[in-house]
Amino acid sequence: MLTLVSVRIQRPLLAPSRYCIRIRCNSSGSSYPHKVLQNVDEECAGFLPWLRQKSGVEISSVLSVGKSNYGRSLFACKPIQAGDCILKVPYSVQLAPDNLHPSISSLLGEEVSNVAKLALVVLLHQGLGQASEWAPYISSLPLLADMHSTIFWSDEELEMIKISSLYHETLKHKAQIEKDFSSIKHVLDQFPEYFEGVTLHKFKHAYNLVESRAWISTRGVSMIPFADFFNHDACSETDVLSDDFKQVSEVISDENYAPGDEVLIRYGKFSNARLLLDFGFVIPHNKYDQVKVEVNAPQHDHLHTLKLDHLQRYTTPSLKDANDLSSQENGFMVMEVKSSSGKGRGIPQSLRSLARVLSCTSPQELQELATEATQNDGRLARIPLKNRDREVEAHRLLHSRISHMIDNYNAVLESLTHYSSEKTTQRMQLARDLLTWELRILESASAWLKNYCQTLKQTGSV
Repeated sequence: MLTLVSVRIQRPLLAPSRYCIRIRCNSSGSSYPHKVLQNVDEECAGFLPWLRQKSGVEISSVLSVGKSNYGRSLFACKPIQAGDCILKVPYSVQLAPDNLHPSISSLLGEEVSNVAKLALVVLLHQGLGQASEWAPYISSLPLLADMHSTIFWSDEELEMIKISSLYHETLKHKAQIEKDFSSIKHVLDQFPEYFEGVTLHKFKHAYNLVESRAWISTRGVSMIPFADFFNHDACSETDVLSDDFKQVSEVISDENYAPGDEVLIRYGKFSNARLLLDFGFVIPHNKYDQVKVEVNAPQHDHLHTLKLDHLQRYTTPSLKDANDLSSQENGFMVMEVKSSSGKGRGIPQSLRSLARVLSCTSPQELQELATEATQNDGRLARIPLKNRDREVEAHRLLHSRISHMIDNYNAVLESLTHYSSEKTTQRMQLARDLLTWELRILESASAWLKNYCQTLKQTGSV
C-alpha cells in the first residue's frame, strides 16, 4: 500500500545551517550570482559519497552542496525541470527515535516525546565523535554558535522582543524543553559512557536540531541527511514526500532550475515569529507574517459580565493562528492588510466581532446580537452593526488599541537604534527585523480601520 506523507512535526523542520534571508532565485539562472562551481563546500565534499555508500543506492545526481553568502546550500548541478525528483533518501539512512538502543528506550516513559528521544540519538552520536557510524552527518549539523533560535537568547536579548508575542512563546518553549530534560535525566545518569557531560544547554542544542530539521514519519520523527542543506523560500511549493511502500523520502521540484542555481524548499507557511523561534531567522515581506493583538473587555464596564457571557456562548471557543502558536484568550492573529480601501483581509472577523460586542452600551443591544447570531450561523456580531455610529465606535476601539501598539513598537525600535554599530549583534538585528515587519502589519491594519471609519461617517455605507 502506498502512503505519502508530507506532514511536519508540531514545530517546523528542515532548518538552514546558517542564519539566512532568502530571495527566490530566477529559474533561468541568468540573474542569480551563486554558481555551485565557484562555491563548492569542501567541508562536505565527502558527505554525499558517504551517504550513498551507507544506503547502497543512488541518493541524488542533480544536486551539489555549495556555499552562498548565507551559508551552506544546495545547488543544481544539472538542468532541473518542474516535476523532476531532485532528491531521494531511503529510510535506512534517516535518523529516528528507533535508532536508540533498546536498553535506553526501555527506560523512557510514555511522557517522553519523540523529539526528546531523537535528541538523545543525536547526543549519543555526538558523544561517540568519529567513532560513530553517523559521524559525517552529525559533524555537518550546525554548531550552537551558529544557531539563533530565540530559545538560545539570553534574558537581556529576549528583552529586546518583549513587546512581541514571540517573547512569551519562547519562555513557554524553554520551560517545555526543561521539562523534557528532567524526564530523560535518569537515562543520562545511567549511561555515562554515552552521555557524559550532557547538560541542559547541550540537550537544548540537540533538541532544537531535531525540531528544526525532522519530519513526521511512521517512525515518529525522522532527520533526513542531505535534505538538511536546503534553504527556505516562502514562495516555493517544493516539499518532502515519504513513501512507506518504497521506504524512501523524496523531493519533487516545483520549478525549473539551471545548473548553478540554488534549489530552495519551503519549510512551511510560517510567520517571522515562528521562523525566529524555530530556525533563528526572519524574512522580509513574509506573506505569512502576523502579529498578535489582544483586546480585553474593560473591568469597569457595567456590562462586563454580560458581554463575557455572550462571547462564551456565541463565539467559537478556540483561537489559534495558522502557525499553531497557541493564542491566549482574546488574542487574535492579524496579517498584513494589502489595501486600505479593500475588505480588510488580514484582520480576523472574530476580532471585529469582539469589538462590536464591546461597543454595546445596553443589554438590549447585546440581546439583538444574540438573536441575530441564532438566526444565522450561531456566531456573534459577524456582520456590520445596523447602528452606523456603533459600528464606527467598534472599529475606532480597534484602531485605538492598534495605534497604542504602534507607538510601543516605535519606541522599542528607536531604543534599539541608539546602540552604536560596534554593539549591534546579529541577534539585535534579528530583533529589529522582527519588530520592523510586525510594525508594518500593525500600520496596515491601522490604515484600513481609519479608512473604514471615515467611509462610514461620510457615506453611511459599509
